[in-house]
Amino acid sequence: MTENENRDERAQGEGASPAAPAPRRHKRGITVAVVVVAVLVVAGCGMLAWHETPSFCGTVCHTPMSTYLDTYEATPNTQGVDAYGNEVSNTNSMLAVVHASAGQGCMGCHEPSLDQQMSEGMAWVSGNYEYPLPERSVNDLMVDSGKDGGSEAFCLKSGCHDAIGITSRDDLEQATADMPFNPHTRQHGDIDCGTCHKAHRASTLYCTQCHAEAVDELPAGWVTYQDSQAQIAEM
Repeated sequence: MTENENRDERAQGEGASPAAPAPRRHKRGITVAVVVVAVLVVAGCGMLAWHETPSFCGTVCHTPMSTYLDTYEATPNTQGVDAYGNEVSNTNSMLAVVHASAGQGCMGCHEPSLDQQMSEGMAWVSGNYEYPLPERSVNDLMVDSGKDGGSEAFCLKSGCHDAIGITSRDDLEQATADMPFNPHTRQHGDIDCGTCHKAHRASTLYCTQCHAEAVDELPAGWVTYQDSQAQIAEM
């Protein structure tokens, strides 16, 4: 190789561009994907937490439930209005108010299965839902939750009334033993809890259906069986 050729080769080597660094797009793409997934997870957790709060029930997917939310948020032990527009002389007669005062949320009683939630979501999106919503019985709530058992199993489940020492029907009967008409005895068989206890309207004393004198034993805000039936007819 001649001297000129060596010189040309050295010149070409000195002027050559350095090797380009390996592209980092792949690593950047992974980082973006991780960030997106993290955001979605956090947002999903936040949405799930909000889904279990009373405010969710009256805003996003449950437009027809706004009146139910109003009863839940009613001021305890005052005059008010139930979910169907009826005047209530004492809001404590509605279980929603009592449960709210005890720190219980909507999901404490309303435990719909995943299938039902999906069906309700589709109904809301399409506008194919009833308004106003019909009253749900305690047995309906049991079916919605996908669990077995009647109203007694639902209302006396663990974690609800344990704090006040009521875990069985016998406990209930003993707690109201001083009432002239003890509503928790079984002289008329097993009567569903929801026959008397109402969540979003005034509860009713079933005994007044037959015992006129039981009217004198009505708890504050409760109504007679006859008045309760009249409210149902107007729903």
